[in-house]
Amino acid sequence: MSEENAPHVTEAEVTAAEVARLAGVGRAAVSNWRRRHADFPKPVGGTETSPSFALAEVERWLRAQGKLAEVPLRERVWQQITAHPGGPVTALVKAGCALLVVRDRPADWLELTAVSDERMATLLRPVLDQVLGARLGPGHPLEATRTGPTAMPLMRAAAELAAELGARKAFEFLLGRHLDANPRQYTLTPDGLARLMAGLAGPGVRTALDPACGTGTLLRAVDGGTVLQAQDSSPELAALSALRLALNGSAQVRAAAADSLRADAFTGEAVDAVLCHPPFNERNWGHEELAYDPRWEYGFPARTESELAWIQHALAHLREGGTAVLLMPPAVAARRSGRRIRADLLRRGALRAVIALPAGTAPPYGIPLHLWILRRPAPHAVPPQGLLLIDSAASAAGAAAASAGFASLAGEVEAAWAAYDRTGSVAEVQGISRVVPVIELLDDDVDLTPARHLPPPAAGGGPAELSAVRERLDGTLARAARLTPPPAVPAPEATALLSLTTIGELARSGALVLHTGTGSGTGTAPVLTEQDVYAGTGPSGTLAATPDEPVLTAPGDVLVPVVGAAAIARVVDEAAAGAVPGRGLQLLRSDPAALDPWFLAGFLRGTANNRRASSHASTATRLDVRRLQLPRLPLAEQQRYGARFRALAEFEDALRLAGRLGEQLVQGLYDGLSDGTVTPD
Repeated sequence: MSEENAPHVTEAEVTAAEVARLAGVGRAAVSNWRRRHADFPKPVGGTETSPSFALAEVERWLRAQGKLAEVPLRERVWQQITAHPGGPVTALVKAGCALLVVRDRPADWLELTAVSDERMATLLRPVLDQVLGARLGPGHPLEATRTGPTAMPLMRAAAELAAELGARKAFEFLLGRHLDANPRQYTLTPDGLARLMAGLAGPGVRTALDPACGTGTLLRAVDGGTVLQAQDSSPELAALSALRLALNGSAQVRAAAADSLRADAFTGEAVDAVLCHPPFNERNWGHEELAYDPRWEYGFPARTESELAWIQHALAHLREGGTAVLLMPPAVAARRSGRRIRADLLRRGALRAVIALPAGTAPPYGIPLHLWILRRPAPHAVPPQGLLLIDSAASAAGAAAASAGFASLAGEVEAAWAAYDRTGSVAEVQGISRVVPVIELLDDDVDLTPARHLPPPAAGGGPAELSAVRERLDGTLARAARLTPPPAVPAPEATALLSLTTIGELARSGALVLHTGTGSGTGTAPVLTEQDVYAGTGPSGTLAATPDEPVLTAPGDVLVPVVGAAAIARVVDEAAAGAVPGRGLQLLRSDPAALDPWFLAGFLRGTANNRRASSHASTATRLDVRRLQLPRLPLAEQQRYGARFRALAEFEDALRLAGRLGEQLVQGLYDGLSDGTVTPD
């Protein structure tokens, strides 16, 4: 049935997790409401283990209970997206179309919204065709978009959200929520990596292509582009990418939905830059039917070398002197089946740099991926005599990049590439970067893995650095010895009979406030991740941009990871203040006149306490913080406990630091003895 003839609009439904988000509570609270309140709305869909509820009924119940003042507009629009009968992607496309009209033809949109939905749908179609045609050109992946009367409430709501956030931010918010809700369906390129790849393509890029565009992240990072060409084999991704890029700036966007290797939509067209995060390790990339394709200028890729097919596809679309930056798995640099193509890329000067990134930079996160920088050589040009190799994972910035953000590493890589691109050489940094003569690489393997051609750095920074580590270790061990707790004194039996309360009861009484960490929001604050809380280190994450105002940590806050079996609670100090709590963390902010934070954190770490408040799924243990217990004690008595808990935390920090220093010293000595920089005497 077409949308125009649909009999009604499906009522918006919400899951228990979405109910919790609306009310600003944990999912366990929703489960408690369902058990304790007979009038809680009954499920209208979903499954027995994951039911869904009518949004309107949930809103009425929450408001009657005083748990909801007003549903934020962004949540209302998001619920319309998820409830759309055509699915969330169809709804996102319709919302994006409305936002594009709002942005490019605001006066026309105001006139359109002044009539009924039926009349608006009729008047909108020619306007939408004009806007999409002007921004996306002929043959774009949204040509079949239909906007019947039933789509008008969603499109009106999207426009209302644009009035609050702006058209671009409204679409980014809705798209981000969809991607967060479906993490396994999409392979995303992180924003920081996208900015690095666009930066390596160089300034002055006016035309750019991404032949495996996904959600358009790489092309969105191109600053100043006038024509952006995007292609993806998924029609849904091609449509979302087209709208995202059109809303992001004023560039002419040309998008196509087809397999770039088998059905290139831009055959014969040359651009200034190609940016690509292609699918990895594909066997069915077209090896049989593309055997005589003219793109294989550097050799016909083997069935196992789909990445070398993408590389040559990128080179085929570059103008002379244009630059391509592709994300590659590390095996492409060393597989024997690709050595002849790698050799020809080197001999003819097409391949200019291979950059090893730290593991965790991009999916798949367990693999240290590579960036390949290529340039289309001009006829009769003398090829460069050396290849720039960078092992950024070995640098100080690279070691922290996966957790502490990408800016420092990106700066080092861009500086090295700019120097090489300008002069053909860079200052060698032992173990990190070097221009390797091409003749050295043209052996039987043509292995381009950076670490194999870079002289190793001095072990642990050299003997002097190892001596400094040993001195720090001595001091830390001495401090740990001083902080060792005194012998445990048995408590009187009456202690076990203390009256207990729960975190949930304390929250209801106003003694503390609970906040769920998201690691997202406006601004540029760092993020305290779960790993930071477990390791006792400073904030190392980066903020995911959303329109929400984030909650920032303050001294005395208590952070508790809610996933995992370990009993951990960390009191925020001055060094960790001003950060955004990351995903998987619960922040407890207590009234200092009622609760001592160290007393609170100490009792939250009790093993028995955590077992009582935990539930077990098939793959993880989840903690319901509201069920954690602690005794009812006067503030003075709390502070007595708190002082002891704080001393234990300091002892734990000293042991943790000693362990890290010990590992660094031991590995440094192993390396130094094995490479000859340290003698056994």
